Formats: sequence, structure tokens, C-alpha cells
Amino acid sequence: MKKLSSNIPLLSSYFFILLFVYAGVSKMLDFENFQIQIAQSPLLSAYANYIPYAVIISEMVIAILLSVPKFRLIGLYASFGIMSAFTVYIYLILNFSDFIPCSCGGILEKMGWTEHLIFNIGSVILAGFAILIQKKEQREKNRDEKTLLKRGFLLMVMGAISSILVIYLFYSSEYIIKKENNFTRRFIPHAIRNPQKIDLGVNSYYFAGQHGDTIFLGNRTAPLLIGQVNPGFDKLLTDTLHIDNASLPFREVKLQVQYPHYNLSDGYTPVIFEGILPNLTASLAMYRKAYFSKAIMVRPHLYIFRAQSSKTRETVMGSLSTRNNNAVKLNDSFLEKQIDGIFDTDGNFIMDSFNQNIIYTYFYRNEYRIMDSTLRLTGKGRTIDTVSHAKLDIVTLRDGSVKLKSPPFKVNQNQAAYKNLLYNESNLRGQHESVKMWQNSSIIDVYHYPTATYQYSFYINREGQDKMRSLLVTSKHLYILSGNQLIRYQRTR
Repeated sequence: MKKLSSNIPLLSSYFFILLFVYAGVSKMLDFENFQIQIAQSPLLSAYANYIPYAVIISEMVIAILLSVPKFRLIGLYASFGIMSAFTVYIYLILNFSDFIPCSCGGILEKMGWTEHLIFNIGSVILAGFAILIQKKEQREKNRDEKTLLKRGFLLMVMGAISSILVIYLFYSSEYIIKKENNFTRRFIPHAIRNPQKIDLGVNSYYFAGQHGDTIFLGNRTAPLLIGQVNPGFDKLLTDTLHIDNASLPFREVKLQVQYPHYNLSDGYTPVIFEGILPNLTASLAMYRKAYFSKAIMVRPHLYIFRAQSSKTRETVMGSLSTRNNNAVKLNDSFLEKQIDGIFDTDGNFIMDSFNQNIIYTYFYRNEYRIMDSTLRLTGKGRTIDTVSHAKLDIVTLRDGSVKLKSPPFKVNQNQAAYKNLLYNESNLRGQHESVKMWQNSSIIDVYHYPTATYQYSFYINREGQDKMRSLLVTSKHLYILSGNQLIRYQRTR
């Protein structure tokens, strides 16, 4: 028994050498995947450029120290420290993380996080015990009480330093990811699941509105068609709307439903018809009062629209009330000009029906802005990519018109909003992300826009060659239109 006790430090050293060499070599052989795993860690995402190298180097250096009898005690202290850090890391994952990621592979790839935690605690205890009974020198026969107290104190200091370091990395990483992101996405496993599909027959449908999980669809090629999919999500029901003046020179009619109210608008004519379901006839509410490229019904009879200023030719935002004699109000300072005030301010704006906030997301730069129904700027934030200035090649023709000389560098694509969360489809691949996943999926980044903080990301797999062309979010589901299909996913967050 005494002989076994005296051999524990040596056996422990062999165990940690095997553990660290195997783990380090495994990480080096699959370094890209290891770096991606660190990038997806809910605690270390912001340090994915540095942590993988630090972990591998530390593991290999400790293995070397343990292999040399003169430095074995130092190696055991280092083993105790790094295993303490790993243990605290897993404890934080299990108790304070926004989500629990997949396991990190290597020797422990078959273990769950709880088993992983137990293994690490056992390793910490083993290293600590080996240190306490390790002889200072081979010829030393006894360890006096002073030596034991000194080593016990050093173990406590080592454990405290390791714990504080991991906790610091956790909180600083959270701040960097959510407030000062360096384009490192945090992908949540299974953020959406259980896809259900309805074949719509054609690819010309678009989202017109929602009432709970009753989804309304418009059709670009049949402007008076209204589609409805009920919460049972079994089939598409269609009907035909009517307007009381069909002789106007329509160009691009758009349907919007804010149940039971709905409207049909064409900003090029310009005209707005309004109706109340189940009545399928809409009456003329506005004609030639305000031209617009897009308009959103904030509430019945009140619209927020985007237009081009007749004075500066730059893009402006405005509001129109069909109840108040079609009164129009403009805000020419909401959209920030960088180059020409036309192309550089181009983007998409949507409404969060929960609080009637309007969120305007630029296409060509990493910014979104929030306004209320009075056109007042109430906040702004940045998407996590690094394109802060629009990359556009603009030329002015002899007649004074402005054109794009080459295709623009598009940053943001489609958006949806629900209950203070902005869902943004990004066109750009972030750091440490799989090229294959980026090519075969759409990436959705989620922001808590009132506090301008990034929350998480998830993939939506493409249906064959068809890309997602729009999305919509409700309290329980996420809907997308892709090709001829309407797809509903269950939201888990």
C-alpha cells in the first residue's frame, strides 16, 4: 500500500501525459473544427482567435514538464490549474450559459457535459493528491507539515487563479459578443426544428401579414389574390379581393393585412385602398397624395413610408394618415447619408407588431435604425459584420441620373421582427464558420434591438437550389418562403 502511494505521482503524471498529448494532437489534426467549436462556445466565442492556440500549447508544454522528473511537480501544478479551469468552464456552461453546445471531442467525445464535469473533478482531485504526496526529491523520505501546508496553499491559489481567469473570460466574452462583436457568430443548436411544408404551387407569393399563427399571403402576379394558412398548417385557402376603382394605372400593387384591417397599395400610382375582413371589397383611401417605394400600415389608417425627396432627390421617411385628410409628414434626417443619399441608404424596413416600432436595416452597411409611429428616431444598432461604410461604385450620367456602375456589396438581406427581437438574414460569412454550411444555408442573426445587442445565430437549410426569399416570426413559429414552398419551423427560443 505504501509502495502504491509513493507511485501515485508517477502514475498520475503518465495519466496526464496521455491525456494532454492525445487531446493536443487530436486538436492539431482537426484544428479548423476545434477553432469552430471554440467560436461556438457560449463562454469563449470572442477569443476564438487565441484560445485554441493557448489550449494546445499549454497541453503540450505540460506533457513535456511531466515527462522530465526535475519538472514533474511543476507539471502537476500546471495539470491541476488547467483541469481546474476546464472544470469551472463546464460548470459555467451547465449553469450560466445561454445554451449548452455540443461536446468538444477528443478523448471525451462520447461523454455528455455532466459526465465531462465529473471526469474533470476527478482529474483535479488526482492532480492535487499527487502534488501533496510527491516527494520534493527522490532521496527525500518524509514530507514535513510545513511542506504540506505550503503545497496546499499553492493549490488553493492555483485553483483560485484558474477560476477567476475562466470567469473573466466568460463575462468579457459576453460583453464583446453582444456589444463589440468582432464578427464571431454564436450558433444556437436546434434554434428551430420540426419543419412543416405546404406546396403553394407557384413562387410568386409573399407574406402579407399574420394574426397569431394565421398567415396571410399576397401574390405578385395576381395582386387581388389573398391567401390564408390557418394554424393547423394543412393547406392554402385563397380568395379574391375587389377594389372600388380598378381603372387606375397600377404598376406594383402590394397587399398588407393587420387583421381584420387590410390595404392594397401602389406607391408608383400612388394609391391606397382599405378594407375590413371578411368584407372583400376595399375602398379608395388615398390617391396621388404621396409617392412611395414602400409603405407599412402601422395601425389602421396610419402608414409609414419611404420616398424620394422632390427637393434633394435623396431618400426620406414619411407618415401618412388616411383618416386625417391624407396628412403627410416627412423626416429627411432619419436615414444617414454616406455617399449619395439614394443607393447608400437603401434597405428594408419592417414593423414589430408587439410595440409598433419600425426597424430600418441598411442593405449595404452594418446598421439598423428604429423609429416610432411619429417618425422619431428611438434607437439604432449595428449588425455584427464589419462593413460600416457602403461599398458602392456610383456614376452620374449626363442627364443627372445616378446609376450603379457595378453590383453592390450587399451585407443584409431579409428581416423579420417580433417582441423586441430583430431577425436578420446576413449575406456574409463570419469568422471560423464552415464554408459548406454558408453555401448551403441562410444565416439568421438575432438582435435585441432596444439594447442594440447581438443574441445568437442559426442556420436555415436551403431547399434544393431555392434560396429563402422572406421570413416571418410569430410567438411559436418561424415561417419562410422558398421556391414554391411555405415552410414552418417551431421556435425553441
